Amino acid sequence: MLKRALGIALAFTGVVVGAGFASGQEALQFFVAFGTWGLVGAVFASLLMVVVAVALLQLGSYYQAKEHMSVLSRISNKVVAWILDISTIVTLFSIGFVMFAGGGSNLQQQFGLPLWVGAVIMLVLVLITGMMDVEKVTAVIGAVTPFVIIFVVFVTVYTLVTSDWNLAALDEASRSVETTLPNWWISALNYTGLNVMTAVSMAIVIGGSFMDTKAAGYGGLLGGIFYLVMLMLLVSALFLQVETVNGTDMPVLTLINEIHPWMGVVMTFVVYGMIFNTAIGMFYALGKRLTRTRRHLFRPVFIVTCLIGFALSFAGFKTLVSYVYPALGYLGILMIIVLSTAWIRGGAKLRSEGRRRARALALTERKMDPRMRFSKRNERELAKLTAASNLEDKDFTESLTDEIHDKLEADDELPDYDRTEESAGVTYVTHSEPAAREEKKNS
Repeated sequence: MLKRALGIALAFTGVVVGAGFASGQEALQFFVAFGTWGLVGAVFASLLMVVVAVALLQLGSYYQAKEHMSVLSRISNKVVAWILDISTIVTLFSIGFVMFAGGGSNLQQQFGLPLWVGAVIMLVLVLITGMMDVEKVTAVIGAVTPFVIIFVVFVTVYTLVTSDWNLAALDEASRSVETTLPNWWISALNYTGLNVMTAVSMAIVIGGSFMDTKAAGYGGLLGGIFYLVMLMLLVSALFLQVETVNGTDMPVLTLINEIHPWMGVVMTFVVYGMIFNTAIGMFYALGKRLTRTRRHLFRPVFIVTCLIGFALSFAGFKTLVSYVYPALGYLGILMIIVLSTAWIRGGAKLRSEGRRRARALALTERKMDPRMRFSKRNERELAKLTAASNLEDKDFTESLTDEIHDKLEADDELPDYDRTEESAGVTYVTHSEPAAREEKKNS
């Protein structure tokens, strides 16, 4: 379970730690602007994210969700679900066009290029990629995330070790950072809401790909802890160097350039890759959502939304973060309330279903392994567990077998089968010959 939970945690962290986090502008405006109280706000935001991460992933697992509305429509009424769906659409578009601005600011700060150059390059890359198999492309670009994490951790730890810890002077200097947020605790709540709105769609799908609700919960807990550590490192480092980074569009890039200019050059392209990854993810998902009932219109809708976003991006990255992000954060607060309430109220059902699935997984694994005895009593117990689940019988059984097969493939332990069996309405046809086994693994 630990290995599975760790995989879930890393996937969730990759969703939350995006281009905005890597730039440092969010941390500067949402936390550093409030001085030492901003550090308290970062702790508060992180702890709240731990709760929301567990709720998102467990609810996704519980409903075996393939998209966010399959959860939102079941944990809230039609009006609230509609509001949250619209809010998610607005978030996709807003984060997308802010990324165009971020691409321009990134290259301008490092190389002195006009803002439009970086924005145009970003637009061209997004449009070209949107016409291709985006899943393969984003999988490659997604490999940038570990590099961002490594760079951010390195530069923040280095800053913490080498900086002067004059808290009184730093607290005073932080007051000059411009922010549109009223105070530290609203800012912390708003920031969590922003991250939830950004991550909700993918996080629910990540949870939905796992039958084990307990593992999903542990994954959310670990992911929230990873998030807490990274956010605290980032906010603390920017706070200690507030006089250096204040007024810059890319504070983390400024910190790295202070260490060594060549590291700044490398980080420029790493962050640009992350910005691209976020932009294509937002606009592609938006295009798919807007053309859900008219798939043939995807390309024209995708192109039009990208062009509109490109035009809006010229308001400037720093300005957009100041006004667009807080607005999205307030929408996210409603999402947090709905998710947390559903998770707390449904806690008993989640735990009960978790135990049911754990037992059913064990029985199904026994059923699929010819080396183990599977009795009539086991058969009746599995059928009873299947009938008691919140999922449809067929969906429950298929999800069980898929998860076990994926686990065995990952461990390279696909068993040799030499019989045909039927359990809870699903027929397993298996073979013992080595060639057949290899064929099964490759299928």
